[in-house]
Amino acid sequence: MLAHLERPAGPAPGLRRILDDFGLTYFANGLIGFIFSATGPVAIILSVGTRGGLSEAELASWVFGVFFINGLITLAMSWRYHMPLGFAWTIPGTVLVGPALQHLSFAEVIGAFYATSLLVVVLGASGWVRRVMSALPMPIVMGMVAGVFLRFGLDIVRALESDVAIAAPMVAAFLLLSASPAWGRRMPPVIGALLVGALAIALLGRIDGSALGGLAFAQPLVQAPVWSVAALVELVVPLAITVLVVQNGQGVAVLKNARHEAPVNTVAFVSGIGAFFSAMVGAVSSCLTGPTNALLTSSGEHGRQYTAALTFGLFGVLFGLMAPTFTGLMLAAPKEYIMVLGGLAMLRVLQGAFVASFGGGRFTLGALVSLLVTVADIGMFNIGAAFWGLVAGFGVSWLMEKQDFTALANRA
Repeated sequence: MLAHLERPAGPAPGLRRILDDFGLTYFANGLIGFIFSATGPVAIILSVGTRGGLSEAELASWVFGVFFINGLITLAMSWRYHMPLGFAWTIPGTVLVGPALQHLSFAEVIGAFYATSLLVVVLGASGWVRRVMSALPMPIVMGMVAGVFLRFGLDIVRALESDVAIAAPMVAAFLLLSASPAWGRRMPPVIGALLVGALAIALLGRIDGSALGGLAFAQPLVQAPVWSVAALVELVVPLAITVLVVQNGQGVAVLKNARHEAPVNTVAFVSGIGAFFSAMVGAVSSCLTGPTNALLTSSGEHGRQYTAALTFGLFGVLFGLMAPTFTGLMLAAPKEYIMVLGGLAMLRVLQGAFVASFGGGRFTLGALVSLLVTVADIGMFNIGAAFWGLVAGFGVSWLMEKQDFTALANRA
């Protein structure tokens, strides 16, 4: 069964080769990729977790898992395959967990994490990943993703209404840096918004000093899973789709555009292994990240870009070890700070989800139905709206867009 896993093209680089290939450009790309992951995406975890009633210790354990475990995977894979392979966690999967936590226990969600890891491992080892990717109507899937992401975009508007003194400077900084390519290259817009928001909080004296602790190292929480049919039905298939199709598919496409042929089946297999260990500490599934790999391959010589991924992985491991300290800092800030930061980090992703849903001309009605059912956020039989959005979208397309299924089958 493991015969479908792609083998490395050559030997792994030795220490001397790594040092020769390393340089300031690759260090900077790795650092920027890490900062990107440690800002907006972490804000999304905290936003989802606090809404779901998770404790600070559970959130710190989640942050530890997604950074420490995926940092180790990034180091091992990038070194062995001699190419940038930056692993992180599924942001759409994180968002999917939010509604589930409103009616499921965290232990039930963790059980779904374990089941997802098994499914992803099997699909990766069997070589079915490429066939699964080609068989799924992506507009319908992305319609569901857009419906889940939409609430984060709306959070920006709500924060502007509830705390304009913090939200407005952050949005203004993001827009100014996004509008100027030269400025945006020097200071990524999300990071600029983070710094401006932190400055506004400090000037306004809005930081909760009592919530700040001293330097603290990670104390991951290992929780026993609870096996729930409702959780398995609601989360496992959507989570696997976000890992294999939405995230890994995006990461593979980004690397291919940079002339790196990522080992698709091996990446899926390793994502499943990472998801298992992440589930042990209450963290969402691992994946090959698209945005971070785009940053890791944004400049420098093709054959040396793997050192940027090694830098990213090393910073991830260190950040994971200090997860309680950084989680406490983020949670001490006003909630609008997290809302805006998470919303701005998702803005381009939300735009991409809408384009993928309605920009191709196929499955557009199914994508619209999937979006509407998901946005309505009405669950049935204790199963959340994201699952029913997929079911409704597929059903409507099957009845009314048969020609699109025919075209998809011919393409496959």
